[in-house]
Amino acid sequence: MIKYQEAIKIINKISLNLADEKISILDSLYRICAKNILSPTKNPLSNNTAFDGFALIAKETRGLSGKKFKKFKILKSIGAGDNPMIKNYQKNSSVEIMTGATIPKPFDSVVPIEKVKYFPSKKKPTHIIVDHEIKKFSYIRFAGEDFNLKDLVIKKGELIQPKHIMALTTLGIKNIYVKKKPKIIFFGTGNEIVDYKKKNILSWEVRNSNNHYFTSFGKSLYYQVIDGGVIKDNQQKKLKEKLKKSLKSDINIFVTSGAISAGKFDFIPELINKLGFKTFFKGVSIKPGRPIMLSKFGRKEKLFFGLPGNPISCAAGFRFFIYPLLRNSLGMLKEKRFKAKLINKYSKRKDFTHFARCLINVNSRGLGELRVLQEQQSHRIKSFTKANCWGIFPSGKDQFKPGNIIEWVPLIPSS
Repeated sequence: MIKYQEAIKIINKISLNLADEKISILDSLYRICAKNILSPTKNPLSNNTAFDGFALIAKETRGLSGKKFKKFKILKSIGAGDNPMIKNYQKNSSVEIMTGATIPKPFDSVVPIEKVKYFPSKKKPTHIIVDHEIKKFSYIRFAGEDFNLKDLVIKKGELIQPKHIMALTTLGIKNIYVKKKPKIIFFGTGNEIVDYKKKNILSWEVRNSNNHYFTSFGKSLYYQVIDGGVIKDNQQKKLKEKLKKSLKSDINIFVTSGAISAGKFDFIPELINKLGFKTFFKGVSIKPGRPIMLSKFGRKEKLFFGLPGNPISCAAGFRFFIYPLLRNSLGMLKEKRFKAKLINKYSKRKDFTHFARCLINVNSRGLGELRVLQEQQSHRIKSFTKANCWGIFPSGKDQFKPGNIIEWVPLIPSS
């Protein structure tokens, strides 16, 4: 059995060689960007106005004051999307201009409509009256001030979110390269596992939750999960055939839950070894999830994770082992961990790392407070439904007191 830190060092050195694929940006939501995306154009394309008002030339207002004013002839009105061209510019002229409209040459400034005085009347104006100096570039949005040519839009390894779709469509980017989704097949094991839809189960049976929990992540994150079903303890040959068939497919990671310890029916380690997988570790000093196993197929770039059968142990195995490896393979940065002040005491075995189901709240001063929930046993699901994060209690310490600063991550990874 190795320490959690040693297991993570091994995982950090392993990554799947996932290919890139070119897809439409409209299909790219929640995919991982494979190459830096640079802006092919400026945004905005031209100087435009931030307010409804009148455009004029700032230097023509020099020296103006309450005692000295000037009339500026209104040449035309320009709305957003209108052609801004002015054919015959005349000195001391202006154009009425609406928010977002392009500033026509030679105008360089805008007087907001709230500050405009009309001549001869507001209903039928021919001129505006200006009685103060206008600063050059007042209320102007400059061409390229948002995105300039070749500005970085999305980094390689970044999760594409709706905010990125806004930028990509604005800049006219139609297709981008993303990483192919890792493909995972998940098998539950055990004679006790029955379909969750079964109404009247026997006292020695357990409804299947691991397969459904695991596959549900594939619908919300950036990988594919295939439900391989449940293999009974006497169906080792069936699992062997399924795994051999999968080895010839494009599946990247094989995952099982259960049958991983050292009991009479824990057949997974021996089966994986016979199939030609090289084991990196089996057993990590963590709780929950100690009997976890990671192996790699010798001749192909395919990985195997054996997770414990208890639901929370299975969930922790995914969150703290498989998920970091997926991020490595997709070229993502390491997941950020947060810190908060512990508000209740917690005890554990000193040489183990614990992943505790916790509740993170923000107090009235805006500071994070972490509460360890009761019922931390790996077979108990109720506390998991109440939790919103995992608290990470490292090895080397057995007693944690209120006020200690503890690292935590969300139950569900976000980016």
